[in-house]
Amino acid sequence: MKIDDLNHSVVPAFSANDIMASLLSSDMYADLETIEFSSVPSPSITPKMMLDISRLISELVSRSEVNGCVVVHGTDTLEETAFFLDVVLDTKKPVIVTGSMKSSSELGFDGINNLVSSILVARSPLSIDKGVLVVMNDQINAASEVTKTNTLSLDTFKSLDYGPLGIVDNKQVIFHRNVSYQRVHLPADKIIDGVYLLKAYSGFDSSLLNLLAAKADTAGVVIDALGRGNLPPSSLDGIKALLLKNIPIVITSRCPSGRVLDTYGYVGGGKDLTNMGCILAPNLNGQKARILLMLALSVTDDIDRLRKIFAA
Repeated sequence: MKIDDLNHSVVPAFSANDIMASLLSSDMYADLETIEFSSVPSPSITPKMMLDISRLISELVSRSEVNGCVVVHGTDTLEETAFFLDVVLDTKKPVIVTGSMKSSSELGFDGINNLVSSILVARSPLSIDKGVLVVMNDQINAASEVTKTNTLSLDTFKSLDYGPLGIVDNKQVIFHRNVSYQRVHLPADKIIDGVYLLKAYSGFDSSLLNLLAAKADTAGVVIDALGRGNLPPSSLDGIKALLLKNIPIVITSRCPSGRVLDTYGYVGGGKDLTNMGCILAPNLNGQKARILLMLALSVTDDIDRLRKIFAA
């Protein structure tokens, strides 16, 4: 990105080769291969494009001379693409997703540092078989754990429950721990559209849920519920309407950290919801749970198997 002088806003500006130009002059990066996938900002990235990226990476890592891959991505949907790749890809080779919080027109542009750190992590044998990693601000996070926490800060990508897996310090890749989330591998070859994400609130009722139940293409619903995974009683009619149509409902929490659990047995509590047939996503936020449900539905529509996938 850079600032456009005409409309004074930040817009896409550089190709992959432009981004890599400053690195390719160094012998250290002489064996890098640059691929131009697209030049769209990350709000334009769709699950279908994520699937295309995963297919491209699968082809690349099948080559013996390829040690790893780095995906340069806008930060708004970066965690969703990274998690998608983590679920779909079947490789022990490092796959790193990175981006930049500042445009190239701004002082303190962090893009090149993040890219160099990502290349170092992709080259490191310590990164093998750790799943897809997100490298930003010299921190290494697991795609399954990390989320964007701030609209502006360079230190925005955090694993709120567990902290980073490691760091990049003076060109040295250091890991402090392993991934805590039990990664699920789903060899999806298609995308199931019609999976929706709703956020609960005080007074949340059945209006939107009933609309989704009546919508012909609704394949699944994820709800960012309250607290530990609870919903207002006024929403339960809509929950029942969806479940009667065998539309899976996955419950996450709108809290930025902590897991959901069917602790509460009151009307609308987590236990009430699981008794009705809702599925808990213990350690995932809403956007990641939606990605996982889309991928899981491409493999199975069996509720018991879906429940096992989210409980893994």
